[in-house]
Amino acid sequence: MTNASATQVDVRALECQDRHSIIFSTFGKLPAGQAMELINDHDPRPLRNVFQAQYPNAFGWEYLEQGPQTWRVAITKLKPAHGAGSCCGSCGGQ
Repeated sequence: MTNASATQVDVRALECQDRHSIIFSTFGKLPAGQAMELINDHDPRPLRNVFQAQYPNAFGWEYLEQGPQTWRVAITKLKPAHGAGSCCGSCGGQ
């Protein structure tokens, strides 16, 4: 991830039950092509599976730091591939 102005979401101090709502809310507000940096106290690999279920092929996932105490992941909202027949429908195919 090269965007120094990426949104950082540090969930280490949050209660476990609050983490996913904050992460997905932040991701939902990102414009296509932008990334957020998730900072966590464990490998968020299970979260990647949830992203894949909710946003199939619509996000990028890049580990920036892999523990053992701090895990940082760049999660990028990908631009829709309108020309490939996979339009999300929300923009009218523009």
